[in-house]
Amino acid sequence: MASKSHPPLMKKHSQTDLISRLKSRKILGVGGEDDDGEVHRSKISQMLGNEMKFAVREPVGLRMWILISAVGFTVMAVMALVFPNQLYELVFEEELSTTSISVRLYGAALLSLALIMWNGLYTAEKVIIQWTLLSEACFFAVQFLVTSITLVEIGILPNAAMLLLLSRVLFCVVAMAYYYHLGRKPKKI
Repeated sequence: MASKSHPPLMKKHSQTDLISRLKSRKILGVGGEDDDGEVHRSKISQMLGNEMKFAVREPVGLRMWILISAVGFTVMAVMALVFPNQLYELVFEEELSTTSISVRLYGAALLSLALIMWNGLYTAEKVIIQWTLLSEACFFAVQFLVTSITLVEIGILPNAAMLLLLSRVLFCVVAMAYYYHLGRKPKKI
């Protein structure tokens, strides 16, 4: 049996022709810029996305701020859950006249926020970090309003409560500054 030799494979000229390659890439939808100004090298990278797009350029001290917040929320939550009367007396400089359930519920809410803070500390996703900072800032703003209204109703202004109010304003400003910094579009190089 004689083996029949096959003719050599001919290389298509359209593969090497630059214009044909560009036309093929245009038809496939790769090689051009997308809405974000990124150039995708292949259809796979276009479908999966660019991993650098999701990398967050974090402001200096962000992780330290989230760590301090997480520890602070956790400590305050444990204090409110375990020692509600002492925590109330520390802030308002008077004894808690009603049941301590409201302070314990406050501790439960703080513990929930502490869990969000701990989650925000270990994530790399920009959106989760932003929501963590936004929930922290909202908490401080609401706490400032509630404490201010309570102090006006009681008619006293203890030093500890004033310190609490000032710290809440400061913490809210810091959290919003980090939130704003993360939300900015990075400058293209």
